[in-house]
Amino acid sequence: MLSRTADSLYWTGRYMERADFLARILEAAVRLAALPAKDGAAATAWASAIASAGVSKAFAASGRTPNEKSVREYLAFAPDNPSSIRACITAARTNARSVRTALTIELWEAINGAWNGLSELGEPTKRDDFVRYLEWVKTISLNVEGASSRTMLRNDAYWFLRLGGAIERADNTARLLDVKYHLLLPADERVGGQLDYFQWTTLLREVSALTAYRWVYRESVRPWLVADLMVLNRQMPRSLASCQGMIVSYLERLATDYGRRGPSQRLASSRLAQFNDAKIEDIFQSGLHEYILGFLKENNGLAAAIHDQYLV
Repeated sequence: MLSRTADSLYWTGRYMERADFLARILEAAVRLAALPAKDGAAATAWASAIASAGVSKAFAASGRTPNEKSVREYLAFAPDNPSSIRACITAARTNARSVRTALTIELWEAINGAWNGLSELGEPTKRDDFVRYLEWVKTISLNVEGASSRTMLRNDAYWFLRLGGAIERADNTARLLDVKYHLLLPADERVGGQLDYFQWTTLLREVSALTAYRWVYRESVRPWLVADLMVLNRQMPRSLASCQGMIVSYLERLATDYGRRGPSQRLASSRLAQFNDAKIEDIFQSGLHEYILGFLKENNGLAAAIHDQYLV
């Protein structure tokens, strides 16, 4: 496969995963902003959405202030934000179109249909309409993932598409967990209080993991158990350990197809081994924020290794 074809497939997967994530953090911000709380809580909820999306510097440079209108517009529609939902879906469609012959009809129609839906839905301003728009984004993401898993051959095109999604998902989960743990709870609020509980519950809903949490732990929501689920539990498809396992699997499939392992396979396997003996108690003791920063740095390093090995 040509490197530019692999690159387009990889970034199609990343952009679709990012659009889904942005819809989820905006949906969570709507919930948190509606919660009766002290003055400034709503602004904190919208600021946390910007931080979770990793665009704090660009948002501040645009001259906007973090409120419902500006954050909704910036993360969902803004033409000056290359990581908005609209920009991500458009970029995914552009990449998919350039490798149209590598995609099945069903997958292309799912991606192209998502892009067509952007103009049909416009930019909803009412909160209820906006929430329905976010539900639509999550639905089209599921459609794309379903079309790829049910119709594509298990060859290099499929592995590059899914590899991009797994790299993006790992990054998103880490950022989301860090924002809740490190930034979201106001300084004058009690850890373990009602607001703290609601925020952790909202985070679980955001990654469709509230039911999974109850199945695994069978007790009320506790921060260290949420972190354990989202960092170390390999049964949880959005956990860091699960994402890393998927990355290793896809890279090994590519190594088998091409008959050669390289730096990205070795680096990914080394990172996965770090999860084998990890315990959430040790992670909290050394600092969850510091752990996540290290994970994000390593995830970016792995993405760079994949780029150098396959995408240039």
